[in-house]
Amino acid sequence: MDDGIEIGALALNVSIPPALRWEDERRGERFELQSLTVRLLADGTLAAKAYGRPVAGGRGAYVSFPVRHSPEIDALILDAATSAGTRWADHRGL
Repeated sequence: MDDGIEIGALALNVSIPPALRWEDERRGERFELQSLTVRLLADGTLAAKAYGRPVAGGRGAYVSFPVRHSPEIDALILDAATSAGTRWADHRGL
């Protein structure tokens, strides 16, 4: 559709269910990955980043990591994108 409106990407945030969360390390600090940001790119493909908080607690930054691919995580991303698409299509305006 070429309606003159240029949209670079659409994004959604998805909580990772506790059973699917994992840990990763950055600069010697462990993080628990708790959410995903999924983007629908202009070419129709999906891109995702995982975000987490320090396992040790405190006021550490919310840091991005590559997504750990597994059948369950991939299904979560695809299901979230499909659900978001339905919600976008059914929006009720401002």
